[in-house]
Amino acid sequence: MMKYGPAARIFLRYIAAGLVSYGILPIDVGAQVAVDPDLIAMTGAALGAAVEGVYALAKRRGWAT
Repeated sequence: MMKYGPAARIFLRYIAAGLVSYGILPIDVGAQVAVDPDLIAMTGAALGAAVEGVYALAKRRGWAT
């Protein structure tokens, strides 16, 4: 089973950097989002669920898996 924590951490860092660069988030909040372990765990779980959902859809429709 793949661990999605590292991918979630990278994803959150890019999202936080984009939001900070557009002025939507303050710098300190963006830094906190990128390293919050609870948020990383939740995002990792969501990424895992999304991957499994797309895999199930591909199997059902006969796409390459």
